[in-house]
Amino acid sequence: MRDLRSDLTAPLSFDLDAGQCVAVTGPSGAGKSLRLRMIADLLPHDGALLLRGVACADMPATQWRRQVRYVQSEPGWWAPLIGDHIGPSPLLGALGLPDDILTRRVDSASTGERQRVAILRAVADRPAVLLLDEPTAALDEAATRAVEGLVRQLMGGGMGIVLVSHDAAQVARLADQVISLAGRG
Repeated sequence: MRDLRSDLTAPLSFDLDAGQCVAVTGPSGAGKSLRLRMIADLLPHDGALLLRGVACADMPATQWRRQVRYVQSEPGWWAPLIGDHIGPSPLLGALGLPDDILTRRVDSASTGERQRVAILRAVADRPAVLLLDEPTAALDEAATRAVEGLVRQLMGGGMGIVLVSHDAAQVARLADQVISLAGRG
């Protein structure tokens, strides 16, 4: 990524290798989430975004988003049941999700359960890059450890991770590189 920017953000550049985690930190309002949405090609942007040598601008948006998956801090849902969004997975238990989670309504799940389901939904088809926006903000310590364990497992399998987090200890545990944004934009 070279000089990724918009009218709302200053330029940002970094490289993300397979199996690596780049953490983006900074105060609220610094533009961390905006940048994740730009990397996901969900917001207009300038600069160069490349995946395996192919520019984002040179492929259909749907193809880019299959390979570069964004998990927002408050995930969206389009069907009433959790099982409509994800299928059975051995990772459900690994993330501390209850056995009946697939049969439950999305609106009956806690914020933390929805965050973990959204992560599973995002990684189900193994994208090359996972963009995580505060993925453990609503989680207790045990669930946070489980999500971090999954992130390490995904990295071990070659997935690149861009992590936005306010948790300095989490950043220290996961990140190979830290980019700190200052102030707004």
